[in-house]
Amino acid sequence: MVGLGGALGAMARHGLNSLKIDGSSVNDQIFRLIGLALPYTTLAANLLGGLMIGILAGCFAHFSQWSYELRLFLIVGVLGGFTTFSSFSLENILLFEKGAWGSAIFYMVLSVAGSLAATLAGLVLIRWIAGDASSGLPLS
Repeated sequence: MVGLGGALGAMARHGLNSLKIDGSSVNDQIFRLIGLALPYTTLAANLLGGLMIGILAGCFAHFSQWSYELRLFLIVGVLGGFTTFSSFSLENILLFEKGAWGSAIFYMVLSVAGSLAATLAGLVLIRWIAGDASSGLPLS
């Protein structure tokens, strides 16, 4: 289950990275719009992955009919294959090597804080849906 989920997550991640708008990459299109060169597709994968893991963890905590195997498939497999700390790390090193220190630091802060905020948002959303806003973290 983990391997199958990981393959699906990795394919989805590659698909996101390969998206083109009018013949150019999403990263290039966003750079043209805002003028800051960052690896936006990796950022999007990690923020979306953070949101989804929060939603799924909340669902597993509040709606217990979901199986352990499904949890492994979705969280460890799909989201593990979709999010990408190794790409995030390499892209930061490349930004530093290019002398883009400000962009590298901004990307690190945005990625880490954004992923944490997205995960929390997913958890809060499911707690609100379940009517249990006062519960602790559903990680145990």
